[in-house]
Amino acid sequence: MRLKGKACLITGAGSGMGRAAALRFAAEGASVAAWDLKTETVAETVSAIVKKGGKAVAIAGDVSKEADCKRAVCEAVDALGGLHVLYNNAGIFPSDDGSVIDTEEKVWDRVLAVNVKGVAFVCKYGIPELIKAGGGSVINVASFVALVGCSVPQDAYTASKGAVLSLTKSLAVQYGPKGVRSNAICPGPIETPLLMDWLLKEPAEKAKRLNRIPMGRFGKPEDIVNLALYLASDESSWTNGAALVADGGITSNYF
Repeated sequence: MRLKGKACLITGAGSGMGRAAALRFAAEGASVAAWDLKTETVAETVSAIVKKGGKAVAIAGDVSKEADCKRAVCEAVDALGGLHVLYNNAGIFPSDDGSVIDTEEKVWDRVLAVNVKGVAFVCKYGIPELIKAGGGSVINVASFVALVGCSVPQDAYTASKGAVLSLTKSLAVQYGPKGVRSNAICPGPIETPLLMDWLLKEPAEKAKRLNRIPMGRFGKPEDIVNLALYLASDESSWTNGAALVADGGITSNYF
């Protein structure tokens, strides 16, 4: 088991990539603190883990609120006996996020609060626990849009993921000497409820995005979880400050 003996805190664990990660991490021997804004969905994630003989605890809270982040980290440490992995997966992708010219201030505020401040707050309280445990891994979910311009604008989301990528590199430099490695995953479009609920309502938008992917399909949560598993495990002990891209070839596609 690749994560035996490791305690992992996963945000956004109620569905999509977060739930897939929680299930896979537990199957690989980790104890999991599954955290989500929605109490019912994260309880379902934990129930699925426990039914398979794994150890997990459900935490409900809003990553954009510092007090919730402090409480969640404390609850995870109390339940699991410490922390070795922070997986900052929670994020939002609102449909009313468009060009910088027409996106409203309230959209910017909410996207940056969840996607950037949420990562920062979890790290603020989680990294000291990783140091206490003798080191560990911070995994931040950025996006391929942090690396290239986007002709179909989603500027608040794009800016937020660029911030996550820069923050990850800063954390890698600051805390690498203390045994904490920090890395980002940059997914392309993934078949999660967050994306697919929107694209099912907009067939033209779905086709537009599929045409940009050389592999001819959207990614699956498991495509990202496989990278996260590597980063959470000791196999990545010399991987620090990296941006691992899994996008089906989008960022290599000139046309």
